[in-house]
Amino acid sequence: MTVPPIDASFSTVQTASVHGRSVSYLRAGEGPLLLLIHGMAGTARNWDPVIEPLALHNTVVAPDFPGHGDSEPGGGDYSLGSLASGLRDLMVSLGHDRATLVGHSLGGGVALQFAYQFPELVERLVLVSSGGLGPEVGAILRAAALPGADLFIRATAGPGSVAGGWLSGALGKVGLRPNIDLAEVGRAYSSLSDTDRRKAFLSTLHAVVGTDGQRVAALDRLYLAESLPMLIVWGERDPIIPVAHGRAAHAQLPGSRLEVFPDAGHIPQLESPGRFAAVLQRFLDDTEPAEFDGAEWRARLSGR
Repeated sequence: MTVPPIDASFSTVQTASVHGRSVSYLRAGEGPLLLLIHGMAGTARNWDPVIEPLALHNTVVAPDFPGHGDSEPGGGDYSLGSLASGLRDLMVSLGHDRATLVGHSLGGGVALQFAYQFPELVERLVLVSSGGLGPEVGAILRAAALPGADLFIRATAGPGSVAGGWLSGALGKVGLRPNIDLAEVGRAYSSLSDTDRRKAFLSTLHAVVGTDGQRVAALDRLYLAESLPMLIVWGERDPIIPVAHGRAAHAQLPGSRLEVFPDAGHIPQLESPGRFAAVLQRFLDDTEPAEFDGAEWRARLSGR
């Protein structure tokens, strides 16, 4: 399978100053806000193939996390709570009161945290190969959490590094196919040759992943999202976060929708962009934005 060409010309790259730091984001379209949240070591460009069709009916904003893409590094706090707060601050600074959150991988965990911290701002929740739904995670990320990983990454992450062949072979052994999964992991790994990007990656990774798997799980708080329209999208062949996590979350929230792409891996929006955009837009068309009910929220928290 070859990587399809990406037309990045439809969206515009813009910047905003949030707490004195520059945040880069892609923007396109007009309508209700779709906030697209990328994954670990990713960038807003991970959404390029789906921005144009989604922007036909929505305002699409896809930011780079601090220290990722073209955004300046953050202040050192790369926890889920801090990343969620940064997205809230960007959203409000751009003049938006509410949004449908679409989070991929780490971005799914951030979206879950955002919905927990700021439920009044969330209209719908879309989780794509999401983190935060169970301890299991691919060997690649567990290895990156090992002591000394910084030195290894610093020595091998540069473009054209002799480690490239070794990395491709290693990724193949743990299940990554020679397609978009592998191409994107290779691109993300090469970006870590930059000192600031590498520090941001490792700080973000250590906040959510240890050598024994994911540190953070939202399973005990999923019940709070019972009335929130939720779509869960996963690739059946995901080698990074198992599709079983998506199925378990769907079973816990029977009102949610689950879409499993049988031939996709960890990045379905890149591997099957047409289907992904169609599934997401249909979900948006078929559901009404949630209305936050403070009394209902309090009742759930108190077990009533």
